[in-house]
Amino acid sequence: MLRFIVRRLLQLIPILLGLSVLLFAWLRALPGGPAQAALGERATPEAIARYNELFGLDQPLIVQYLRFLGRAVQLDFGNSSRTGRPVTEEFLERMPGTIELTLFAMVFAIGVGIPLGYLAARKHGSWLDSASVIGSLLGVATPVFFLAYLLRLLFAVELGWLPGSGRQEVRIDATRITNFYVLDGVLTREWDAAWDAFTHLVLPGIALGTIPLAIIVRITRASVLDVVNEDYVRTANAKGLATATVRRRHVVRNALLPVSTTIGLQTGLLLSGAVLTETVFAFGGVGSAIFESIFARDFAVLQGFILMLAVVYVLVNLLVDISYGLLDPRVRVR
Repeated sequence: MLRFIVRRLLQLIPILLGLSVLLFAWLRALPGGPAQAALGERATPEAIARYNELFGLDQPLIVQYLRFLGRAVQLDFGNSSRTGRPVTEEFLERMPGTIELTLFAMVFAIGVGIPLGYLAARKHGSWLDSASVIGSLLGVATPVFFLAYLLRLLFAVELGWLPGSGRQEVRIDATRITNFYVLDGVLTREWDAAWDAFTHLVLPGIALGTIPLAIIVRITRASVLDVVNEDYVRTANAKGLATATVRRRHVVRNALLPVSTTIGLQTGLLLSGAVLTETVFAFGGVGSAIFESIFARDFAVLQGFILMLAVVYVLVNLLVDISYGLLDPRVRVR
């Protein structure tokens, strides 16, 4: 297992290097270069020259890239042109919101998806099976932003049951410790703040969790159908084991192996930034920061956030591989 982990870690190096090259090339491929893109209407020849000299853009490309890579290793991506704050500081401030939203979305997707997929496989060919297949297809096909607008219109605007924007009511004077608003409320015993932060997660969490939910339902259903036809399941039934024991020890345990991989990959995708969902609900996470930076031409934030999110996604995938290796004895033997 140690060799497996080391090999996976070594494979991260060319991936991150390749991504850094793509980001570097993207900024240099902007119309007029990074200086004109950042300065906009103020991009006079003199201003562009000063900008290039200030940020070292007048040096050879290889020198620029090595400087960029050296700063990236130190997590130094410069300052945001919108706020003037360090990019890494802004990322650490925004990331807890995206993590909270991702956790809620995945708990919703797992809590509904696995039981529904299992029941659909148990009732193969029934109306429940057909409904789950159709529902999963609709869940994958429905655009997230469209569902987000529908949920916000119905439950926030029309019915007024749930808040429709933000991470917490601005009138609540909550104590900040970790920037995880729900956790902060629990740690400080400010239960009203914790509950308010939780209710702000419901609508965006459901909207964000629909695609993982649909995928988990389909994977669980297909995996259970495959496992129930395996020889060891037929042997267990032939030995006279109780049906509940066969399902628990042989069917569910083995069927959840591919499901666990799917859950890990979907978690990594959601952590990479739910741009559309966070934008619709004005949720102060990484996704909404990327959206704002695109329109503000804040390329320091875009460059830093994308690279750090890529590291997060790759690390989550590494944890998925390790977890699968621990769960599946066939991988452990190798």
